[in-house]
Amino acid sequence: MSKSLTTLVVCVFIAAALLWQSVFTVNQMQSAIVLQLGEPINEVYKPGLHFKLPFIQKVVYFDARVLDYEASSREAFTVDKKAIVLDNYARWRITDPLQFYRTMRSLVGAQARLDDVVYSQLRAMVGAYTLSEVVSTQRAAIMTEVTQKVKDIMTQFGVEVLDVRIKRTDLPEENLRAIFDRMRAERERQARQYRSEGEEESTRIRSDADRQKAIILADATRDAQIIRGDADARAAQIYAEAYNKNKDFYAFQRWLEAMRLSFGENSKMVLSSPESLLQRMK
Repeated sequence: MSKSLTTLVVCVFIAAALLWQSVFTVNQMQSAIVLQLGEPINEVYKPGLHFKLPFIQKVVYFDARVLDYEASSREAFTVDKKAIVLDNYARWRITDPLQFYRTMRSLVGAQARLDDVVYSQLRAMVGAYTLSEVVSTQRAAIMTEVTQKVKDIMTQFGVEVLDVRIKRTDLPEENLRAIFDRMRAERERQARQYRSEGEEESTRIRSDADRQKAIILADATRDAQIIRGDADARAAQIYAEAYNKNKDFYAFQRWLEAMRLSFGENSKMVLSSPESLLQRMK
């Protein structure tokens, strides 16, 4: 190979290397800035083919899509002094890559700053509400206000916060045990109350049943005595009518009855005078 050909190949190689170092591409999901000797130049590069100075300038790419950030769980205190564990996330995007690079450099720095800002705003808002309001009634309003405040703070860093949400709210472990014990004590108290009310109702029902029983028995006894009295009166009337019809026969019947009652099985009777008892046999 001649010297001139070698020189040509070297020149082509150097030109290709210079061209390769001078051209960069930004895709549809990115934006980019160019650093010159470590400092960004005041231009943001959109998707397409762009040029830079080789070896002197360096390209830094940023994701232009909406990004998700999940914060670590942290504790906060409500206005009624209840501890609560917040597990939240945020959706955000880079709107000013130059400002973003100057203030936070990278996604790691942005997430660290988001973590601090979101947690501080959540803690401040949660501290203005009760536990029940944070969990249920005022949760949407709290999230709207926190999102707006975080958005206003993060604008200066070239970041737009689209949404902040609480994924889950838990109680600390010691609070869970205390609440469980309190719930169990409350259920036991309700059970005792229900048993007491049941026994009271049972006593009332028994008392009412005993009262009705006494009334029924009293009415039955009264009716039985009336019927028995009427029967005795009727029997006495019949006895009187029969006695008046034939006094001797009635006296004889009464004598037979006395004899039947007097002489039982294997009975003995000693009479001083047979005339008094046996005179009707004659």
